[in-house]
Amino acid sequence: MADQANPFELFSQWFAEAAAAEPNDPNAMALATVDGGGMPNVRIVLLKAYDTRGFVFYTNYESAKGRELTQSRKAALDFYWKSLGRQVRARGDITTVSAAEADAYFATRSRGSQIGAWASKQSRPLASRQELTKAVADVAAKFGSGPIPRPEYWSGFRLNPHEIEFWSSGEFRLHLRRVFTRAGDGWTETLLYP
Repeated sequence: MADQANPFELFSQWFAEAAAAEPNDPNAMALATVDGGGMPNVRIVLLKAYDTRGFVFYTNYESAKGRELTQSRKAALDFYWKSLGRQVRARGDITTVSAAEADAYFATRSRGSQIGAWASKQSRPLASRQELTKAVADVAAKFGSGPIPRPEYWSGFRLNPHEIEFWSSGEFRLHLRRVFTRAGDGWTETLLYP
């Protein structure tokens, strides 16, 4: 098919409809990565921002996903909005957000989540729940009632898609699949058989 409008316009429409229809976390997305040995890994993360540059989420760079994203610099994500019978898949390159973007987002997080970012050694072995509880208490005491800065090892990633697929459920499994593929500064659209 010929060049089409930017798929982020369609995503924005679908995301607004999901926010109105989904009972919980319409910004939840499955994020797929691969480790150094080629073994895939997938987990749910929360979309925190998007624009024509891509989809943004935040994590501890020292976590399993942080290490995998830093190493491969490629990932895929999937939104599934069951109440709407819709899915959006994207895959592409990974970049890090700027320190200013990360600082601005970190400042909007609840104080408990800010403390948790400091206290958790995400994805690493934990001897007991009490160890985590003590780490949280220690961080809370360290910062007192003052502001909590963003840890250097905690920041954001942006998936800059090469491809975005919009899937709509159809009767008799005759779904509608529209794939947008980056073509230079624009996009091309292809329909796929279900």
